[in-house]
Amino acid sequence: MSNEPIALDEALASFDALWSPRIVARVNDYDVRIAKVAGEHLWHVHDDTDEFFLVLDGELHIAMREPSGEHAVRLPKGAVFTIPRGTEHKPSAPAGATILMFEPSGTSTVGDRHDMVPDHIDATTGHALTDR
Repeated sequence: MSNEPIALDEALASFDALWSPRIVARVNDYDVRIAKVAGEHLWHVHDDTDEFFLVLDGELHIAMREPSGEHAVRLPKGAVFTIPRGTEHKPSAPAGATILMFEPSGTSTVGDRHDMVPDHIDATTGHALTDR
């Protein structure tokens, strides 16, 4: 990690891959990740951790399956939202978006349980910002 400030617009300009988060900072045992997203991710669950989203640009949609039924939230630029642990969810961004996520280091982008991972989804625990 850098000992210098990181400009998020420059960090986002350094890669093009969709659904492939870059780690821009660490806070204790947590990663601060940024990602470019477009289209659909996949249904997945993080059994042991909440997942925090901040929309930097565009609009993110998150569908959720809960005992009360399926519903979705729309997050415009500047909105934050936390998915509680154990909640099955599916992020999407029909028109594209850039997001910041805050989650424990080592957390997989497709959770602990998930649908089949399509080729366009990068199932990782985040890449270093310098990885292209």
